[in-house]
Amino acid sequence: MLLAAGDGSRLGQPKALVRVAGQSLAGLGVAMLRAGGADPVIVVTGAVPVDLPGVSTVHNPRWHEGMGSSFAAGLTAVPAECDAAVIALADQPLVGAASVRRLIGAFTAGADVAVAAYSGQPRNPVLLAREHWAAAVGLAAGDVGARPFLRAHPELVTLVECGDTGRPDDIDTPDDLDRIARLLADSPQGASGSSPLG
Repeated sequence: MLLAAGDGSRLGQPKALVRVAGQSLAGLGVAMLRAGGADPVIVVTGAVPVDLPGVSTVHNPRWHEGMGSSFAAGLTAVPAECDAAVIALADQPLVGAASVRRLIGAFTAGADVAVAAYSGQPRNPVLLAREHWAAAVGLAAGDVGARPFLRAHPELVTLVECGDTGRPDDIDTPDDLDRIARLLADSPQGASGSSPLG
């Protein structure tokens, strides 16, 4: 599940459609999730529509309330046969597909809640088993998604180190965009493979 609903107020344009390394941020996020083994891929939209092939989109009419409402809207759209969801953010294109693969691997090995960590610090993406979705949505509000649930239940969290495969840098400002675009351009494997660590 890719959260891509915001209007990018600090960036000056909706992040989902911002182009980096020849692709939109939404497209990069979808490619990362697919390459990491997530299937199906759901994109939560809001400020602008997103049209990508082979992707389910869910419009969050309450997108202006913040990430919490998009987190909830996306989980309601996950098909019943899915036992877990990987939640990623459109404005973090450097995390890389390996983080998704590692979270799914942790779930396969028995983790109900898996969080990508960078030098031991929890960030994104996050994997939640279905049994925890209702509780996580109940605590999500404003501009936070899974974080209140994760903080309330540290005993459930399996940290999965991903600092060797990517970075959790956010694109919030034009300077962030320029810096991350340079990193992606310099990466020999590009945005769909391992993320640059430089």
